[in-house]
Amino acid sequence: MLDPSEIYAVDPAVAAEVTARAALGSGPVLVHAMHGFVDAGGAGRRAAEHLTEELTTTRLATFDADQLVDYRSRRPMMTFDATTWSSYDEPVLVVDLVRDAEGAPFLLLHGAEPDVQWERFTAAVRQLVERFDVPLTVGLHGIPMGVPHTRPLSVTAHATRPELVADHPAWFGSVQVPASAASLLELRLGESGHDAMGFAVHVPHYLAQSTYPQASMIALENVERATGLDLRLRALTDAAEETIAEIERQVEGSEEVAAVVHALEEQYDAFTRSTGRTGLLANTTQLPTADELGAEFERFLAERTDDGPGL
Repeated sequence: MLDPSEIYAVDPAVAAEVTARAALGSGPVLVHAMHGFVDAGGAGRRAAEHLTEELTTTRLATFDADQLVDYRSRRPMMTFDATTWSSYDEPVLVVDLVRDAEGAPFLLLHGAEPDVQWERFTAAVRQLVERFDVPLTVGLHGIPMGVPHTRPLSVTAHATRPELVADHPAWFGSVQVPASAASLLELRLGESGHDAMGFAVHVPHYLAQSTYPQASMIALENVERATGLDLRLRALTDAAEETIAEIERQVEGSEEVAAVVHALEEQYDAFTRSTGRTGLLANTTQLPTADELGAEFERFLAERTDDGPGL
């Protein structure tokens, strides 16, 4: 493996601030939400945007995207203005120092998921975790699920140690899915003795290709519970309410869509009644099988391949 430290640069002044704060207690939590793979409803991407828009951020580290992005696979957008190229949407992958609503620091890894050099990339992140004494790494994204938008969203929680997700019900049994840089990062951190976990929000499959702020809000609520951070979610709450209102208008305007939603509601409620609990995840023995869930997941991935992946 090539030297991991050569694919990123750290701002020394910001690094000194993080190190000084860590010396006073534990280091900062690292939250990551990279885009480019499966992120139904834009759950992770919108969550990262919320954090950088609503909270104070300072750039700590910048990865060399030119070494990590396959431009022919995911072509960045450029703007042609009449007779000239006027702008280029340069892919970035960075770590920001963020301060929550109470001033508590944490790190945010966000931007384009690497296409290549995954092992080198995960080793680089591990270097940052160890350099800044990060006690916990948390990942966010969304996955498509056959659930209606009219019922509470749930999440699949996963971690390097079962104690980290003891309060969350298990959803999947054993299922194979295509890997991502984020999932490999969690695996490698766990193998090296570092605590890491993630939250995959179950997004209604018919909203998977749309921005669904409700999914981002649920993801960040779980981050707040796991870390004690205050992530100022009011802005996402307002956006989620507006989105739900727009979805309801569209459902009311289409009998076909309304029928699909109603069928999903009946399925969801049947599971709830059969378990006597208030959530679809109450009893995994009553849920669709891993093969059924895997087939739905593979169908979603196939649709993304047909449409072409996005940055």
